[in-house]
Amino acid sequence: MVHFGYTMMTEQAGPRELVEHVVRAEEAGFDFSVTSDHYFPWLDAQGHSPYAWSVLGAAAQATSRIPLMTYVTCPTMRYHPAVVAQKAATMQLLSGGRFRLGLGSGENLNEHVVGGGWPAADVRQEMLAEAVGIIRDLFSGGYVNHHGEHFDVESAKLWDLPDEPVEIGIAVSGEQSCRLAGSLADLVIAVEPKAELLAAFDRYGGAGKPRIGQLPVCYDHDRDAAIERAHQQFRWFGGGWKVNAELPGPESFDSATTYVRPEDVAESIPCGDEVDAFVEAVRPYSDAGFTDVALVQIGGASQLPYLDWAQKELLPALREL
Repeated sequence: MVHFGYTMMTEQAGPRELVEHVVRAEEAGFDFSVTSDHYFPWLDAQGHSPYAWSVLGAAAQATSRIPLMTYVTCPTMRYHPAVVAQKAATMQLLSGGRFRLGLGSGENLNEHVVGGGWPAADVRQEMLAEAVGIIRDLFSGGYVNHHGEHFDVESAKLWDLPDEPVEIGIAVSGEQSCRLAGSLADLVIAVEPKAELLAAFDRYGGAGKPRIGQLPVCYDHDRDAAIERAHQQFRWFGGGWKVNAELPGPESFDSATTYVRPEDVAESIPCGDEVDAFVEAVRPYSDAGFTDVALVQIGGASQLPYLDWAQKELLPALREL
C-alpha cells in the first residue's frame, strides 16, 4: 500500500501559514508530511524561504499524528553535520517520535550563502557520506571526535537524545548516490519515478527499505489558472537535478527557463481538478515501487482549497491505487 504525503513547500508560504497548512493536512488524512529546507526560493515568483527547522518545531507542537520529515537537508555546507544531528534529535523529541531526517548533497542555490564555494558533484557525495557517519555517531550517544577529509568534530555530544532513533533518508538521482543511500540510509528519496533508481538502491543494500517520492501538482477549478500558476512558480522543475543543483540563484533559474512554455509545464504537472489526471500522474511512482509519495500543491495561497478537495476527492481516489 502506498502512503500519501503533504509537502510544506517553504519557498511559497510564510512560516505561520506553513504550520496552518500542515495542521489542515493532518485533519484531511494525509499519511505523512515533508518540508523543504532552503535559503532561497527557486524563482522570485515563489516569494518565500523561512527557516525550515523553526517551522518544523512549531509543526511538531501544532500537530499530533502526522509524521514530519526534511525533504531534504544538506548537512555539509550551510549546516555542519554535528549541528544537523542536534537539530534532528531535538525534532524527534518535540514530535514524539514522528520525525525522519532526509538528507542530500545540496544545491548551489542554498549553500553558496556561507561563502565556501560550490564543490564538484563527486566531492559533494564524499562530504555527504562523511556527514552521515558523523550524524550516526552522535545519535549513538557519547562523545564524538572526528578528523576527516572534510569535517572536524571536537568532543561533541548530544545531551538530549530520543529513545527512538531518527531514521535517515538520502536523496538519489543516479548510480553514485544510490550506492551511498543503499549502504548508509534507512530509506531512499527521489523526485522521479524511475524504477532503475530503486533497483540500484536495492543492489547496494536498500532492499526492503522505504522509498519516498515527490510529485508537484496544481489544483484549481480553473485549469487555465492552474497552468498559469504552475508555469509561474514551478517551470524550473523540468530542468533535472544535475542542472538545478548547479544554478546559483533565482535569476539563474529564471534565465534557464526562459523558453519553457505553459503547455510544456502542463504536460508534466497535473493541473486543474480532474481527479483521474492526478491519480494517473501518481501511478508511475506506485508502479516503480515507491512506498510513499509526497504531493506538492503549487501556490501558497491555494493550499487550503487544495486540502479540502484532497480530503473529499483526491485521497479516496489515490487509495484505490
